[in-house]
Amino acid sequence: MIHHIDTTTSTNDDARDPHYRHGDVIWAEHQTAGRGQRGHTWSSREGLNLTFSLVLEPLFLPLKEQFLLSEVVALALTDTFDRYGIHCRIKWTNDIYSGDRKLVGILIEQQNSAGRLSRTVVGIGINVNQTDFDPSLPNPVSMRQIAGHEFSREEVLQTFLHECMERYARLERGEKEGIETDYINRMYRLGECHPFRLQSGEEIRATICGIRPTGELQLRHADGSRHEYLFREVEFII
Repeated sequence: MIHHIDTTTSTNDDARDPHYRHGDVIWAEHQTAGRGQRGHTWSSREGLNLTFSLVLEPLFLPLKEQFLLSEVVALALTDTFDRYGIHCRIKWTNDIYSGDRKLVGILIEQQNSAGRLSRTVVGIGINVNQTDFDPSLPNPVSMRQIAGHEFSREEVLQTFLHECMERYARLERGEKEGIETDYINRMYRLGECHPFRLQSGEEIRATICGIRPTGELQLRHADGSRHEYLFREVEFII
C-alpha cells in the first residue's frame, strides 16, 4: 500500500514503524531531514519529485547476501527508466546515473535477526520534474530534463514498484546469478579507466572490473594490480 503524506522528517525513519509491512511505501512531498549516502542530506523540491521509502521483509536472505537487495533495487530503477526511454547506469554502490549526472539516490537500511535479514527499508529519491537545482549540488539531473517533458510521479512510482517486485520475486526464487550478472553489465564506467579517490585522500586511476557478491568494488589500477574496496574506502571523481 502507498501511504502518501505531506511532510515528515525522513521516510526511512517513518518506515521503521512496525505498523508498515512488506511492500508498504511511505511517500512524502517534503522531508525536513532527508538522508543520503555518506551522511549527506537529500534535497528535493516539493511537488516535483519522488521521495519515498519501501519496506521489504526478506526473511529468506542470509546476511552475507544482503548486497543482492541493493542490486535488485538498482536494477528495478534502471528497468523503470528503460520503460520511459531513459538509458541509465548504476554507479556503485547505489546511485543511478544518466551520463555523468545523478538521477536517483538510494539509502538502504537493514535490520537482522538470527543471522538473516528481517526488515529492509529502501529510501529512494528520484528527480522527476525538477529543472533547477541548488548550485551546490555537483551533478543532478531529472527525468524531465532528459526526456524534455513532464511525468506523472504516481505513474513512475507504480512502474518502479512493479519492476522492483518482479526483480524481488526472482531473488526469492534463487535466481541470484542472473541478478549479479545484470548488475555488473549495467555498472557506470564499467571497463573504463577513470580517476578515483581512496579513503587516505590519494587519487588513483583505475578501471572497474566488476563486483564481488558481497558488494566490494573490483578495480584494476594503472600498474595492472587488482584491488577490492568496500563502501567508503573509495569514491568516484567525476
